[in-house]
Amino acid sequence: MTESPLRYLQGYAPALQDQVRQLIASDRLGDHLATRYPSRHAVQSDKALYAYTMELKQQHLKNAPGIDKVLYDSKLDVVQRALGLHTAISRVQGSRLKAKKEIRVAALFKAAAPEFLQMIVVHELAHLKELDHNKAFYQLCQHMLPDYHQREFDLRMYLTWRELPGSNPPENREPPDRSP
Repeated sequence: MTESPLRYLQGYAPALQDQVRQLIASDRLGDHLATRYPSRHAVQSDKALYAYTMELKQQHLKNAPGIDKVLYDSKLDVVQRALGLHTAISRVQGSRLKAKKEIRVAALFKAAAPEFLQMIVVHELAHLKELDHNKAFYQLCQHMLPDYHQREFDLRMYLTWRELPGSNPPENREPPDRSP
């Protein structure tokens, strides 16, 4: 099989990359993802994203430091930061050092499956306790979301699919009608 670069999947085993290449070659990657993740989440505003994030934090990380801001960011470079961004901004106020913690999620994920948004938020929340992507970090992610690794892989397949010629990413479609 021709080796085409899969930039979001470079850290995965060659056999997995080959399976993704086969799905791409047979024009089935989009259908595969749509079958696994058929719906789009309803968390569309920064306010809703903050509430969603705080709910997950309360469930799993009650004792973690607080979060000052959570928002969708249209300027995040998805290639460099495929999931999101967490920042801690320290400022001196009088004789005290004040730190603000922020979580930013790439705006393209407004149109993603709820499972992907949950995975991204869990990832960023884990950084409140573990700054580095080490064993403890991924154990914490799995504690909060037992299928974390599968969702991360599927999210990376989704990012790969979005860049394929002729794909129709969800942000180009109408959101589903959520009325009863």
